[in-house]
Parts: sequence; structure tokens; C-alpha cells
Amino acid sequence: MYLVVDSGNTCTKVAVFNEKKAIVDLNRWENPSPQQYLELIQVYEIQAVIVCSVVGVDPAILDLFHEYIPFVLVLDHHTPVPIKNAYLSPQTLGYDRLAVAVAAHSLRPGKPLLVIDAGTAITYEFVSPDGTYQGGNIAPGAQMRLHALHHFTQKLPLLPFLDYRVERAEQYGLGKDTDSALLNGVAQGMVFEIEGYIRDLKEKYPELLIFLTGGDAFFFERRLKNSIFVVPNLLLFGLHQILVYNTCLSTR
Repeated sequence: MYLVVDSGNTCTKVAVFNEKKAIVDLNRWENPSPQQYLELIQVYEIQAVIVCSVVGVDPAILDLFHEYIPFVLVLDHHTPVPIKNAYLSPQTLGYDRLAVAVAAHSLRPGKPLLVIDAGTAITYEFVSPDGTYQGGNIAPGAQMRLHALHHFTQKLPLLPFLDYRVERAEQYGLGKDTDSALLNGVAQGMVFEIEGYIRDLKEKYPELLIFLTGGDAFFFERRLKNSIFVVPNLLLFGLHQILVYNTCLSTR
């Protein structure tokens, strides 16, 4: 059993993978304690763990991992990955961006891939058919755009990016009130943005495959005209692939 820990700004996702590369236990924790991890380690007899953190690793938890788990990997820009990386500044590349590229390539090797992660930010990552991560772009996510419109103006309200609100806004096509104008502007603007990336890359790579993940993935999946693969936990699968790759390297 393998343990995957993705520690973000708001919560920590913790997944246990079995030998068939399937998630058998998935948790979202705020400020997880060593005891929570210890229970998972003992129940599943964890043999290897990967830690991906944007906020730093708690030394107490890291000590626990080293005490109870034979193979401990803390992801950084020196960590070997199973794809080539053509990013010019790998030390500044977000681990989540690289991990979703790894996951997509493991699922569809030999194909040109565009990975779209629609969360707090929306990121676009491209993997060429030879398995090289070529880079990508970062843009504000839906809720971030609504926050910016509220913050930088005096009268625009702060609206939540919820499906039922956007469904109501879409009844009009163009906004008939301020709420629907805001929600339409953000939602349709992001759809046009995503479709533009897909269109431009398909001109060069007609066999392009698109992966969509992140908290807003299902919202945009229903509105995009292109055929896409929606994988909610793509980041966790990518981290698992990196962990498996490094455990194999350690035994050579």
C-alpha cells in the first residue's frame, strides 16, 4: 500500500493506493495530526509515502513517516519523474502542475496532451507525444475572477461561483441584471478561454487529448464542445506515479 499526501493552502488530501493503482481510502483534512496518519499507516501497512506540500512539511509528521514507513519521498524539483521536463525553471514549477502532466501521460502515453486544472487558479499544461512536459500557463480561476471584480470596483457584489446561480444567469444569454452579467462574464469567458487553447493546440496536434480536473471540472465539462476526459483526482494519481517510479529506482 502506498500513501499520497497533497498538502495545499486550505486542506490536505490524503489517499491510500493499493497494488492495482486504485484509491482505497481518500480523506480531506484540515491541519491533520500525526495520530490521524498513524492510524492509516497501521491499518493499511503503508510501505511508501510521497509528500507534496506548498506550505512546508510538518517536522513531527515527517519524523512519524520515517519511523513507520520504509520509503519516504518529499517531492521537490530534484525528484526524478517518469516524463521529460523542458520547463526552463524547474525549481519554480508547481509540483501540482508537473504531477497532473505525469498522470495524463501515464494514462495516454504517446499522445499530445492538454491538461486543464480548474481550481483556485486554472492551469494549462501541455505534454508532447514523446512524453516531454513542454510547459503551460496559469490564469485566475472562476472564484478568483469574481473576487477580483468585487475587489477592484466599488459597486459590483461578491458572488459565489455555484452551479444553480450560473444556470439562472444562462437563461438570459446576456446578463439582464448585475448578478447574471457577472456570472455570465466569468463562466462564458472561461469557456471561451479553454476552447481557445484547445483549438490552437489542435491545429498543430490534431490528435490532441484533453484532460480536465480540479474543483470546477464538472461545471466546465458540461459546457465544452470538445471531447474531454474528466479525472477528479488526477493530481493524486500523478503523485502516485511519481512515488512508484522512485521506489523502482531505489531497488535498481
